[in-house]
Amino acid sequence: QVQLVESGGGLVQPGGSLKLSCTTSGRTSSDFSVGWFRQAPGRERAEREFVAAMRWSGSTTRYADSVKGRFTISRDRVKNMVYLQMSSLNIEDTAVYYCAAASRGLIWSSLDRPGAYDYFGQGTQVTVSS
Repeated sequence: QVQLVESGGGLVQPGGSLKLSCTTSGRTSSDFSVGWFRQAPGRERAEREFVAAMRWSGSTTRYADSVKGRFTISRDRVKNMVYLQMSSLNIEDTAVYYCAAASRGLIWSSLDRPGAYDYFGQGTQVTVSS
């Protein structure tokens, strides 16, 4: 059973930066995909928005247009950690951010689909406010 635990959320001013971390455990597949999704205030789970994702090998990476150039997803193979470096944050980035994992290597066209992922963490709150 794969477990994902997010950390690093908090309150940040517009224009600021924040780095989210996701600890992964229980992974058994050598090929794996990880991603970040977010759920804005007042939105339902089904409206969870794709943010960024990558294959564990690093061969494929994808970003939502709304975060491209501002957010960077990365992973540490030794520590089994996934990160989301966020910069130039704005109020619209306020949301609960969820780490996600799929027990296989997803193709690029599937990386943005919540249904393609097998596991989600409990989420970490990011609030952008002055």
